[in-house]
Amino acid sequence: MSTWISVTDQLPQDGQRVLAFVPNNSVFLPGKTGETELREVIVLHFQKDFYLHDKEKAEKHGIHFWKGEGNSNQFFQSVSHWMPMPSIAK
Repeated sequence: MSTWISVTDQLPQDGQRVLAFVPNNSVFLPGKTGETELREVIVLHFQKDFYLHDKEKAEKHGIHFWKGEGNSNQFFQSVSHWMPMPSIAK
């Protein structure tokens, strides 16, 4: 079984799909009620050097980026830990 890896200790490979821990990640629920739900573990793809050629955004958000599936993109500093996707037993 995998354990959580701090982004300060190691980063995933570029483009790698991972489980990411995003502390206090609140998402809006469907509909127009404005209700939210806490979802701290989400699936993201690591994007190495995403803002390499955009100095302003790199300084503000960090040079790397987390691409979400659906509407869940995250700036680099939003993710504290990650782990490889678990294997599915056959």
